[in-house]
Amino acid sequence: MNTINPEKLHHSKWTAAKPRNKEKHFLVTALERDEEENVVAVVLEAVYTRRETTLPWQDLKDDATWLMGWR
Repeated sequence: MNTINPEKLHHSKWTAAKPRNKEKHFLVTALERDEEENVVAVVLEAVYTRRETTLPWQDLKDDATWLMGWR
């Protein structure tokens, strides 16, 4: 289980544990916040294809799916 501070996720690097469509490395390009300015979701951009995906930031805690940094 990855420990994450949601406030420091912007511009962080992630590796998909099971890459699909040649998309292995990702960069957090934006944080989505609620009315109280709490981080609720992140926008991940695939480095190779530039495709963006939005997901709850808590999904990054699952080390079976996401690995911190580029590996």
